[in-house]
Amino acid sequence: MSKTDKDINRTLTPPLRGRGAGIGINEVIASIRNVPDFPKPGILFKDITTAMKDAEVLRYIVDDLYEYYKDKGITKVVGVESRGFVLGSILAYKLGAGFVLLRKPGKLPSETFRVDYALEYGTDALEIHKDAIEETDVVLLHDDLLATGGSAGAALELIGMFHPKSVLVSFLIELEFLNGRPRLQGTEDVHALIKF
Repeated sequence: MSKTDKDINRTLTPPLRGRGAGIGINEVIASIRNVPDFPKPGILFKDITTAMKDAEVLRYIVDDLYEYYKDKGITKVVGVESRGFVLGSILAYKLGAGFVLLRKPGKLPSETFRVDYALEYGTDALEIHKDAIEETDVVLLHDDLLATGGSAGAALELIGMFHPKSVLVSFLIELEFLNGRPRLQGTEDVHALIKF
């Protein structure tokens, strides 16, 4: 590992106590693969598939996020396509909440709201079913990564159309140097397990 990778692989979230098998936040960070020049030159892609395939690492991630959100009254977890579906659905199950999918255009079968947005390497759009969220819901938006905040900002804009009781936001990874947090309007709590 180069000095740059060591400097980047740090976290502001302390490890939880009582985890078995010696897994801690440093093992989670080490399990995330860096893929240079993907999806285009100059991007250092954080590949979480290497973390997800390890049962102990996955358990640590889910348990840590669950502990953070378990007493916040969450009634719906919204996952952003597609990597947000993995941890988002597990969190919904553990929290006893419903799960809502935010998808790319044309993937949802019923009437949708749509928001277009710019991201760090192009443009895209997200859609949500018009009946997905109620005004009484406490919503947890989950995605794997916060970079520039484009997709998360679009997701919050979509969720805001429903005027839920409150909205919290969860990420596995935040790339702090891309300064995405300021784009996350309409939320009372933003949490990332790992910050690079």
